[in-house]
Amino acid sequence: MRLFLAALAILVFAPCVELQAAELRGTGDLGIVIERASGSLQVIDVTARRALGRVEGLGDLSHASAVFSPDQRYAFVFGRDGGLSKVDLLSRKLVKRVMQAGNSIGGAISDDGRLIAVSNYKPGGVRVFDSETLAPVADIPARYGDSGARSKTVGLVDAPGRRFIFTLYDAGEIWVADFSNGGGPAITKFAGIGDLPYDALITGDGRHYIAGLFGEDGLAHIDLWAAEPRVERILDGYGRGEEKLPVYKMPHLEGWARAGDRLMLPAVGRHEVLAVDADSFQEVGRIAVHGQPIFAVARPDGRQVWVNFAHPLNDTVQVIDVPSQEVVHSFKPGPAVLHLEFTPRGHEVWISVRDSDKVEVYDTRSFEKIAELPMAKPSGIFFTARAHRIGL
Repeated sequence: MRLFLAALAILVFAPCVELQAAELRGTGDLGIVIERASGSLQVIDVTARRALGRVEGLGDLSHASAVFSPDQRYAFVFGRDGGLSKVDLLSRKLVKRVMQAGNSIGGAISDDGRLIAVSNYKPGGVRVFDSETLAPVADIPARYGDSGARSKTVGLVDAPGRRFIFTLYDAGEIWVADFSNGGGPAITKFAGIGDLPYDALITGDGRHYIAGLFGEDGLAHIDLWAAEPRVERILDGYGRGEEKLPVYKMPHLEGWARAGDRLMLPAVGRHEVLAVDADSFQEVGRIAVHGQPIFAVARPDGRQVWVNFAHPLNDTVQVIDVPSQEVVHSFKPGPAVLHLEFTPRGHEVWISVRDSDKVEVYDTRSFEKIAELPMAKPSGIFFTARAHRIGL
């Protein structure tokens, strides 16, 4: 009888203990690491520098990204296969997964946390879902031209006022989808922005949206605070007269850096990081780097920019000192460095090293490696602090 009662107590109280543990643990120092080859992610404790557990069954994560709910409890993971997954970081379980498209490239969460938008290559467009249930809210086909063909959509970000902004790769357009009225979105279109916009960023104040152009040297800029926003070209012809190198991997503008009064942007087809005045958007310098930059990410205080590179030079990370605009440190974590994520106050940086199956953690002042975590083919690293930042 005692054994029976003990077993019964375990069955009755175990769920309560699990729930209590989930409720009592904070979420502010949690994060996820994408394990791209196995369709899984690991939930991590950033402060303790350790993995808490794995969540599986997330599909093709070869180009996965994630956003977080305002309470930092849920991660919404965007898979390359069109899967949208909602993951509970406290219970470390997959809450729900929907196949919303055939080929996806990323997503965003609205400023009120109620809408999840997904950017799709196939069928081409943006689909929007309720963040609580993942029920569909809106479908925005990216049709353009007389034929009504659908364009790949890229550079999807959230903007203040329950808006999403994205670019049409094939059409050379920028669209703003405004959900502030509670019904279907009001769409504003900006045409003729340039050839093959491949990615975009929005500044942390939600004011400036900048799309990079793969088909030509330059970027397209919109001031969203203007009474009548319009597209203007910035850094036009920054590589004029010089032969471009083969592009092995596209730079990621969402890994851009705002460092003091400068923006630091990876150049397309060049071994350079471009320094741009954050007010005038004029070029103020160039920093020669080890290879073609993929991410140029600012430490939160803006003093440093950490850069990783495309294949075949992707075993290296370089650190740029912003005031001097010089590379002050170079090191080789290992083959296929894919992503860098700073702790919220910038004292540490986490680096995924895919082909060594590990994530390394470095002190950003001494550059000393202070931790190493085994991970299966890690790529994106995302901390829950992103929940409270525009465009991330």
